[in-house]
Amino acid sequence: MSDKDADTSVPVHELIARRWSPRAFDAEATVDPSRVRALLEAARWAPSCGNSQPARYLVGMRGDDTFRGILGALTERNQSWAHRASVLMVACARMRNEKGDVPYPEYGVGLSTENLALQAVADGLAVHQMAGFDRDTVRREFALPDGFEPLAAIAVGVATDADVLADDRDISRETAPRERLPLAEFAFTDTWDTPVFPS
Repeated sequence: MSDKDADTSVPVHELIARRWSPRAFDAEATVDPSRVRALLEAARWAPSCGNSQPARYLVGMRGDDTFRGILGALTERNQSWAHRASVLMVACARMRNEKGDVPYPEYGVGLSTENLALQAVADGLAVHQMAGFDRDTVRREFALPDGFEPLAAIAVGVATDADVLADDRDISRETAPRERLPLAEFAFTDTWDTPVFPS
């Protein structure tokens, strides 16, 4: 068990236990296109409401124009570490299709992106998802059509030591233990706040 593995009340699959969101990426590491393809295939096969498949991804490899465009849309704080990632993506949701409003599009994109993140762990990669980016810049830079919404930026790469980070707060967050609410505050039965598993 690594320092960052989830501290669970019962064992869970190692992909879930090992998944976390580093900011310290190896700026020299590259991710082969075949591995990026595997991430996107994992995302593509996620469930969605009525098989509506609302998830779409913009994908940039370090050094290409798409990577630079996505990096430029990030907040300064996220740019300060995300430039070291091997791949930058933006997860987008198709909000409307020929039948009208897509049901639960954000939920579908979340499911797809978690598939992507777990595939990354299986492949020895790390993923960090970000809300800190300018959606209008993404819409303009990549000519998003009507009916599509950018939801999250995603950094993919090879994790490295926290000392590559310049900000003390980021270093502290990188090295701190992971925490979650206890299960007793997370899942209920009978009436709200009655834990399924009290301890």
